[in-house]
Amino acid sequence: MNRIYNNLNECIHTVLKLASEFAIDGVNNQIGGPFGAGIIQTLKKDEYKILNIERNNVISTQDITGHAEINAIKKASRILDRIDLNDCILVSTAKSCPMCLSAACWANIKTVYYGVDYSCANASGFKDSQILDYLKGNNNSIIKENKINSDVCQTPFEIWQKLENKIMY
Repeated sequence: MNRIYNNLNECIHTVLKLASEFAIDGVNNQIGGPFGAGIIQTLKKDEYKILNIERNNVISTQDITGHAEINAIKKASRILDRIDLNDCILVSTAKSCPMCLSAACWANIKTVYYGVDYSCANASGFKDSQILDYLKGNNNSIIKENKINSDVCQTPFEIWQKLENKIMY
């Protein structure tokens, strides 16, 4: 994956092909769901490099957060040795779920490309759109949130706010 691409579309389609193949292998070997993703780093204008290709590994790890996009973001951060991926592009075989989109936002990724939308995931039994409806305030039956009044929870934030050498993310 050390190849430098001068055409972003070619790079994206290469990621989609490799991520799809990796996802198929994961499904066939009961590693995870039918999702694959990769991270492309923009090196400079019209120069792109595929950093990594990952797949969903929820089944094999018994970790519900083992989504392909989360795995790709984590690995890209390790490769680049930083949490800010503002020069990176997330490419996924399917539209990212709200958790994965949130991770991309936290990583400061500005662009996401995907192959299929939520209708494909929904037809396959995944609940991405139900969670999105909840976040929009349109589906209150999916989970119940309860705020607890507790002063002890404020203390870590007070310490954080006073910290002079903190690393913002």
